[in-house]
Amino acid sequence: MKLLRRELTKLFAQKRSYVGWGGLLAVPLLITLAFYLNRNNHHHDNGPGGVISLAFHNGLLMPLASVAMLSAFLLPLLASMVGAYQLAGESETGTIKTWLMHSITRGGVLASKWGVAVIYVIIGLALVFVGGLAAGALAFGLHAQPLLSGQTVGVTHWLGLSLVAYLYVLVGVICVLSLALLFATVTNSSLSAAIGALVVFIVMNILGAFSYFDFLKPYLFTSHLDAWQSLLSQPVAWHPIVTGLITFAIYIAALMAAAWFLFRRKDILV
Repeated sequence: MKLLRRELTKLFAQKRSYVGWGGLLAVPLLITLAFYLNRNNHHHDNGPGGVISLAFHNGLLMPLASVAMLSAFLLPLLASMVGAYQLAGESETGTIKTWLMHSITRGGVLASKWGVAVIYVIIGLALVFVGGLAAGALAFGLHAQPLLSGQTVGVTHWLGLSLVAYLYVLVGVICVLSLALLFATVTNSSLSAAIGALVVFIVMNILGAFSYFDFLKPYLFTSHLDAWQSLLSQPVAWHPIVTGLITFAIYIAALMAAAWFLFRRKDILV
């Protein structure tokens, strides 16, 4: 916990942290503004799962519309950057040597880096949720909302579904973060580690987009990122959500185990 507190202090002291959070917060605000200015245009696109088009009529959907757009690229980009910088950034500046001069284990250092990166993403998603909900309420109000299956649920029920969807997206994004941290153990460049993680994410998305590679889809964590949309039907189809969470958990555990294995053998003095 002491290591994590140190990392959190550094996180909140860095200007780049607020730049990333500000960029995430700007997205739901800009989306709401765009929807509000086009509220009388009935020829809009349905978007992912119909969520985006429904947000033209009810501010309650703005948090989900925002995360649906962000999870395609910007969230993975931010996760890869923060995951890579936590370790490779320290190597670039040479401060990682100072860490390891103290009586702490490399596993403890790695765990604290991973933990603060996860907290960073949690704060970012919280800002998107609160910002989207506040902007949507001002622009369109909050009303009872029909599910994608046709049944109507109240505001509280929908907010609960939205929170569960955000938690699901969080676990999926942690896969990208863990991948970036793994790359950071084999390179001293945070940019290289971030790009490496993002390239893997894009390649997985490309493979999942072609029917020829359908046999790979169950094994790609990117194929499960949109499974939260199953929450918006009644009854809820839990199978894709549970499958997605299991897949995410396996990826996170495997990536972090590999990162720990490589980091504890890495020659920091090189």
